[in-house]
Amino acid sequence: MFGFTREEMAILRPLKTPRKIQDFLDTLAMNFEPEGDTCRSPRLVLQMRQAHCMEGAMLAAVALRIADFRPLVMDLKATDDDEDHVVALFIINNHWGALSKTNHGVLRYREPVYRTVRELALSYFHEYFLSDGRKTLRSYSVPVDLSRFDAQSWMTDEEDVWYIPEFLDNARHFPILSKAQIAGLRRADPIEREKFTETEWAESPQCR
Repeated sequence: MFGFTREEMAILRPLKTPRKIQDFLDTLAMNFEPEGDTCRSPRLVLQMRQAHCMEGAMLAAVALRIADFRPLVMDLKATDDDEDHVVALFIINNHWGALSKTNHGVLRYREPVYRTVRELALSYFHEYFLSDGRKTLRSYSVPVDLSRFDAQSWMTDEEDVWYIPEFLDNARHFPILSKAQIAGLRRADPIEREKFTETEWAESPQCR
């Protein structure tokens, strides 16, 4: 199916629900890109058993597709002094949820309880801050259906698939805040900074 081998499908086919897909993402090591930036296809992620947020979102989108969901991803765009984050999206009973591969302590799975994509994106806002407490999330993209890249064999490509994050970066984004709201932002409390900046892995990846 979709060009995957029997062995690869044996990994992906049992991931029949978003919860199972997220559980599998959590077993993957974090890709810290020690030899330079990567954007590995889902096939390469399965081979390497490691991923950063973009790679994890693409693998999650594949698993969702095999489980009869659309392969949707969304870009969360931050200020220039922070990193963007990418999540895979799914809909259950007309409500949106999200799958996330992250090193961050809380920018993770979202239950399908959000009526709109905007509501879901806003659920990340208060947790999205730097170590000094500055809140940095600024916009979110339209959901992008990765099946649009099928002709480029994005799921099984043996090379990096940079055209996907490039497309996401240039996709339409919707602002979360007005200029007045940005000017009036309060920094996260010291206790928030202490509790919510904890990471799962010792190093820092290229995205949250």
